[in-house]
Amino acid sequence: MAMTEIYLDVETQRVADEVQGGWDNIRAFGLSVAVTWDAANDYREWYEPDAGRLIGELRALDRIVTFNGLRFDLEVLSAYGDVRELRGKSLDLLQDLKRRLGFRVSLQSVAQATLGKGKAASGLDAVKWWRSGDPALRQRVVDYCRMDVEILREVVAYGRREGFVKIPSEGRDLPVYVAW
Repeated sequence: MAMTEIYLDVETQRVADEVQGGWDNIRAFGLSVAVTWDAANDYREWYEPDAGRLIGELRALDRIVTFNGLRFDLEVLSAYGDVRELRGKSLDLLQDLKRRLGFRVSLQSVAQATLGKGKAASGLDAVKWWRSGDPALRQRVVDYCRMDVEILREVVAYGRREGFVKIPSEGRDLPVYVAW
């Protein structure tokens, strides 16, 4: 039977300088919205009241694909339930690329170099939009989060198809070989 995987991205209600402990207390950032994609269900949106159900859904699948999920997305979700088991089945592209390169790269830079397209906003924008309470701006957060999942899926598909993704380096795009 084929391995089932789910792609995940999380946006938050707060940023590091707004919580006691900052980056060492990511679980206090609060979930505003998460977007997942999997073959059986396509794209789905999850809000703070859904966090426990989302963790259960992640448990039911074989692999969770994220970008910085081990340090960030799963840590945000840890405020809503036990995510320890999820860490062992996580494919965190940031961690994998960092291990291969020796330094961190952004999803933006990998997407731009590999796919020729970038992200439309930042996590800081998403927090501000969510906090506004304006339904139109909150929808922008959902759309932004979904776009990150789409980009993540495209980067993984490219890496699996070609055997590498690209990162920008000194004015040109260099291949980084991957086995995802």
